[in-house]
Amino acid sequence: MNIIEDKFSVWQKRFSLSGFENKSSELAFVQVPADQTVAFITTVRDLDGYKHLVFFTAVDLLEDGVFRLTYMLHNYTTKHDLGIQTDISRDSASMESIHHLWPHGATYQRELKEMFGIDFPGSPGVNESFVLEGWFAMPPMRRDFDTKEYSEATFFPRPGRKTFDTQEYMKEQLYPSEAETW
Repeated sequence: MNIIEDKFSVWQKRFSLSGFENKSSELAFVQVPADQTVAFITTVRDLDGYKHLVFFTAVDLLEDGVFRLTYMLHNYTTKHDLGIQTDISRDSASMESIHHLWPHGATYQRELKEMFGIDFPGSPGVNESFVLEGWFAMPPMRRDFDTKEYSEATFFPRPGRKTFDTQEYMKEQLYPSEAETW
């Protein structure tokens, strides 16, 4: 058992953790319920040395009806990274803010609000445009966002431009000598 596995057993006494996965001697992931995530992050930051927020991101698990949030923290003393994952409902996508723990957390939250539609109530500037100024469609990183439909409705076709079937075009480009056999 390594140090992080020892810490996991201590953390489990206080939090409802699941899904511990030790990826390597420098990286582990742990699943935390959404209502305990910020308290858990605060604990590992203040008591266990995971002082640096490396990144904060989301993945849309459309089939499961959730967004999986991943907070990656780094401990400079042990040179260890800890990924803290939590699932929140896609239908009411809202999560407690971490901007009070790391000021740059507000920037990540602003991006996640714009790209996925996840709200972080109380986070500074969370409702301001981040990259997609003037965007009013569905957040573009949601898996049910139809990029092709949006492009066709938003951008007009250029005159004189030919349209190709992508699969046939790539066959012709990659295997021109076999094009007549198709």
